Amino acid sequence: MSFLPRLSLPPVRLALTAGALCAAALAGACSDHSSGPVTVSVIGVRDDFAKPLEQLPDPGAKLMLEATAQGLVAFDAGGEILPALAQRWIVQDDGKSYIFRLRRAFWPDGERVMAKEVARLLSARIDRLRRMDPNGPLDAVEAVVAMTGEVVEIRLTVPRPFLLQMLAQPQMAILSSVGGTGPYRSEKWGKALLLKPLDKAEEAHEAEVAIPAWQTRILRAERAALAIVRFREGGTELVLGGRYADLPLLVPSGVDRDAVRVDPVQGLLGLAITGEGALLDDGSIRRAINMSIDRNQLPTMFPLGGWATSEQLLPGQFELPAPAAPPPWSALPIEERRAQGRAVVDRWRAEHGDPPVLRIALPDGAGSTMLFALVAQGLRAIGLAAERVAVKQDADLRLIDEVAAYDSALWYLGRIGCARGIHCSKEAEAMLQSASLATTAEERAARIAQAVALMQAHDGYVPLGAPVRWSLVARRLTGFTPSPRARHPLNHLFRATN
Repeated sequence: MSFLPRLSLPPVRLALTAGALCAAALAGACSDHSSGPVTVSVIGVRDDFAKPLEQLPDPGAKLMLEATAQGLVAFDAGGEILPALAQRWIVQDDGKSYIFRLRRAFWPDGERVMAKEVARLLSARIDRLRRMDPNGPLDAVEAVVAMTGEVVEIRLTVPRPFLLQMLAQPQMAILSSVGGTGPYRSEKWGKALLLKPLDKAEEAHEAEVAIPAWQTRILRAERAALAIVRFREGGTELVLGGRYADLPLLVPSGVDRDAVRVDPVQGLLGLAITGEGALLDDGSIRRAINMSIDRNQLPTMFPLGGWATSEQLLPGQFELPAPAAPPPWSALPIEERRAQGRAVVDRWRAEHGDPPVLRIALPDGAGSTMLFALVAQGLRAIGLAAERVAVKQDADLRLIDEVAAYDSALWYLGRIGCARGIHCSKEAEAMLQSASLATTAEERAARIAQAVALMQAHDGYVPLGAPVRWSLVARRLTGFTPSPRARHPLNHLFRATN
């Protein structure tokens, strides 16, 4: 395999010693490599940092929001909820009232963060997200109000047990027109960013002392190949944002296998049907497409321990009364699946003529090249042609590669729902609306289960497996933990508080 050339980069870019970093970033703040600033490369582009809300769900955009614009709560390195802008909270009225007390915080312009402004910003963000996911955990939000200058209440019409998980998402960051509230403040550092811990920066400014360099982060966004080489050569200590598309680059890179960390995530990795027309409006054709892909080849293409493929929408039972049933064709050999699919396409061709070429939108990367070859092979076996297009182009099938925001069937249904522009089941959407009005938990779970069955039978989404998330981690980052949310807060990279 030769996906990754041995790039020859200028020494000044790769041989960034701890002493040079300390001198350039924070003079006199450290004395050796073990205590220098942590250099971080995230796979992406600079717009991920400049316009993070517009670039979601890109890894760099998530990381930037997490670092500079925290929400009321956040995830720790292990995926557990911890305080952020809110220093504590209580849940009242049988789960229908969440009351948050804000910590003492300031906007970048020096103005104090007050509950009234937080409530206004949060209300606007919730309204926007609810339009994209009308049946998710935010559907029951009745109001966000400032009770005092430091206290915000979120009132619900009915309890939603996953509300805190949703509030910890990057898209729930409290961000004003002048910026966010930390935990870091960013400034330019050449072509990278220098992140200083906000509370420490304020303390250092008041006391006129230097911030310990190991508490700062030097952050850059770059292509996966460059990030991997930079890590191998010691120019960065942490690479974040690795996905399936870049996984083949690791094999020939020479990076120590012990440095590769894989997150045990759940979510969606598959193709959403987003095209229109007679071909894709035919349910039998959509099912034939779903049946045509030989998922058994995926573990060989993307060898990760514990990674599994799937023909189902949900990776687990979640709140359903019983596990969702697999599609009836899942037990058939791939040859028989494709024979049935070809018969369906032949009938369609006899009635409508030659089917159009299917446009498949995939991100850049060697992994996407391999994935397209596999999908195109399956489609060709049933008589359909395919072409690969860029992610921002119009497409008939579009890759979804996202980690679940919260542990519920509702996240999966919402992500492939009608509001997302995906070929969806109107009956499933109606059942979800009915579930939101259920008077008991048992009735609600039963209706959600029916919605799952309807959405899966509609074949508007072609599951492939779980998302792939990997990082490269230097040995000194003792606090780094594989995360079920693929979230790695930059202030949790050492076991000691930083």
